[in-house]
Amino acid sequence: MTATPAAPGRRERNKQEKLDRIIAAAGRLFAERGVGEVTTQEVADAADIGAGTLFFYARTKGELLLMVQNALYADALEKGRGAAEALDDPAAALLAIAAPVIHCNRTQVENGRTYLREMVFGDPAEPHHAKAREIVAETERVMAETIARTTSAPAERAAVLAHIVSAILFLAMSTSPAGTDVGIIEQDVRRQVAALIPSSSV
Repeated sequence: MTATPAAPGRRERNKQEKLDRIIAAAGRLFAERGVGEVTTQEVADAADIGAGTLFFYARTKGELLLMVQNALYADALEKGRGAAEALDDPAAALLAIAAPVIHCNRTQVENGRTYLREMVFGDPAEPHHAKAREIVAETERVMAETIARTTSAPAERAAVLAHIVSAILFLAMSTSPAGTDVGIIEQDVRRQVAALIPSSSV
């Protein structure tokens, strides 16, 4: 007989409630003004907690941004995964995965660039950084599965191709000028993916 998991205690509920307030406050402020224009004290005030309490959850603004953006990127990946499942053309399916991620990254350009920078250069032992890297790994896994499903590539080659496509996507998002339209970034990714995995539909 399987035991019913114990309900979280008051302390855990309080921690989660504070975390939810922090994510909501930081997400709102970062979306309105960009991560560079927001102070940690402003986030703490908006979340109705002390600065010391905020530090317990995130030591820097970069970690705060990772905390906020990780959920958005995970949702974008799920949206892309769902769109790709309906496509049999490999390049078109890969672009379907990439498109929501690009839109997520460019919703607020400064936030998107800072997120990518924190993902690469942040503390690898920090939980929010580790979660961001997990999302990257999951993106590559989804892409590899898509390549294997839509081509004759064996699993090992599909994984290599997915890694290359992921790098193309990362560079397209991180190096495009601030005023670059999302459609232009998608076109850049489409052009490179078409060269890697030819397709009449791209």
